[in-house]
Amino acid sequence: MEQKRIVAVRTGKTIYRDGDKLYKVFEEKYKKSDILNEALNHARIEESGLTVPILYEVGTIDGKWSLVYQYIKGKTLEQLMDKNPEKIDEYLDLFVNIQMEIHSKSIPHLNKIKDKVKDRISICSDLDATTRYELHTRLASMPTHDHVIHGDFNPSNVIISDEDKKIYVIDWSHASQGNSSYDAAMTYLLFQLSGNLSLADKYLEVYCKKTNTPLNYVQTWIPLVAAARLATCKKEEVEFLKHALNIYDHE
Repeated sequence: MEQKRIVAVRTGKTIYRDGDKLYKVFEEKYKKSDILNEALNHARIEESGLTVPILYEVGTIDGKWSLVYQYIKGKTLEQLMDKNPEKIDEYLDLFVNIQMEIHSKSIPHLNKIKDKVKDRISICSDLDATTRYELHTRLASMPTHDHVIHGDFNPSNVIISDEDKKIYVIDWSHASQGNSSYDAAMTYLLFQLSGNLSLADKYLEVYCKKTNTPLNYVQTWIPLVAAARLATCKKEEVEFLKHALNIYDHE
């Protein structure tokens, strides 16, 4: 593939466009099981009726694993927010509506978020034994649901098609099933990690109002979300996530 076809470069992966197809090519460090799980997640989400790009193929390119998707020509919600700041309330309302639609689905074969968070807490070297115990206890006490969770829901993963204005949600590698407030807490932290603290607060306000969810209930998930992300995060996120964990840890 030619360099000019590169769409994005992420940690450990490069995304190319070739005509009406998008190629996500992974570096050798990625485990085959993780890549196949991402493909399986996406296939299950497709079958749920949610609007996502079609997954065409799982294969290799130059010895590297790759996933081949339908290319959607359009703009991300993040791009639209940046371009039209006066419409931020309108876009945020749309953003939460999309997340609510995702949470309305149930896919029994997706991995359970509680199992994932439990494993992440156990392996996180930045947590001492007492903190791990307290987090495990909190996790066990949280209600168990079966809603579809995106796991990385942020405006850059929502594309509005130029052609027909259909809305597509991408990047289902972290998809799971469980309590939708976990997903809201993750989105809140993602806004904060991007540096947009005011938008994070506004998002959580809109989410809680539209879903009739108490704010402090979503906040009880924040230490669990922070701990789960802390286990595999970038170095520059560590201090922020530790801070987020401590703010809500004893509330």
